Amino acid sequence: MIETTQALQDACNTLAKSAFVTVDTEFIRESTFWPELCLIQMASPDLEVLVDPLAKDIDLKPFFDLMANPDVVKVFHAARQDLEIVYHLGNMLPAPLFDTQVAAMVCGFGDSISYDQLVARVTGAKLDKSSRFTDWRARPLNDKQLSYALADVTHLRDVYLRLKDQLEREGRENWVEEEMAILEAPETYDLPPEKAWTRLKLRVKKSLDFAVMQAVAEWREREARDRNMPRRRILKDDAVYEIAQQHPTEPAALAKLRMIPRGWERSGQAASLLEAVKTALETPKADLPKIPRPAQPPEGAAAAAELLKVLLKIIAEQNKVAQRVIASSDDIDKIAADGDEADVEAMKGWRRQLFGEPALQLMKGEVALRFIDNKVHVIPV
Repeated sequence: MIETTQALQDACNTLAKSAFVTVDTEFIRESTFWPELCLIQMASPDLEVLVDPLAKDIDLKPFFDLMANPDVVKVFHAARQDLEIVYHLGNMLPAPLFDTQVAAMVCGFGDSISYDQLVARVTGAKLDKSSRFTDWRARPLNDKQLSYALADVTHLRDVYLRLKDQLEREGRENWVEEEMAILEAPETYDLPPEKAWTRLKLRVKKSLDFAVMQAVAEWREREARDRNMPRRRILKDDAVYEIAQQHPTEPAALAKLRMIPRGWERSGQAASLLEAVKTALETPKADLPKIPRPAQPPEGAAAAAELLKVLLKIIAEQNKVAQRVIASSDDIDKIAADGDEADVEAMKGWRRQLFGEPALQLMKGEVALRFIDNKVHVIPV
């Protein structure tokens, strides 16, 4: 276990000599807004290390420098949460990046395959996952925890090399580049507080209610970040909806709401919340936000979407690619409604060639779906 800055620097210097480094983290976030980093695991073909970020006086700068090294590919599995931690603590994102879960979807291993399942299919090894939900803050970590943590990066080396080789053989390297670009973008991990309302369901029908909902969601986001507490511990989602509909501006009105804890209306937090509500209620009518409404699809779009889903399933199976990598359900609906004018990823680049063009042909009646020998086939008309 690496517990000093110098030992970390030495390890990172060695790891930086490799073409790739596999990386994973263990963290706790049940009681905080930001994930609490408890362990870092890294491995190259020649070195395997565990880093204790909770060790006294350790400086993680060598780790962040390695993550920023353009000559070393950083390999994660299901990277998003790990990258969120790196972004929060180091104000940077690892690059170049390779996510084996995304690559596995392109290589025919199904939709969002788990790490242990992928390891089993690629290497035949069976991982002991019984330590997954242990308290990673506790020290010292026992041998079982350390073995579990190290396995998350040692087997990942073989998985990465297998997937990388398959992508190169099949000429599909660029198929995963777009997904990597999303993971490498800071905006993926830093939603502005004023956009916090997008995490919520639109349970409002009036523009004024919507303005209050936006204001309360923004207030909650800032409070959660400042206090490093989960959003739900600041204010539950149902309370946000109730405030948006009831418009409380005084403590007494707030106390009458079902989702507000008894006595909370007298707190300093409640006072700042009520100020946010008052400000939203003072919004001029002309400046009230419009509630996003899905466009009314043209006649026949729903039926077209059902056919396109079947077509997508056929193409995904033929090419051994997970469906969600090719097109999302929103992509399908927009293609069904707008055809060639649909501004979606499924109508761009390799996705258009693989699925977009056949989708347009199906909608124009140039190809058809036919059931033969217990299978659906795409045939020219």
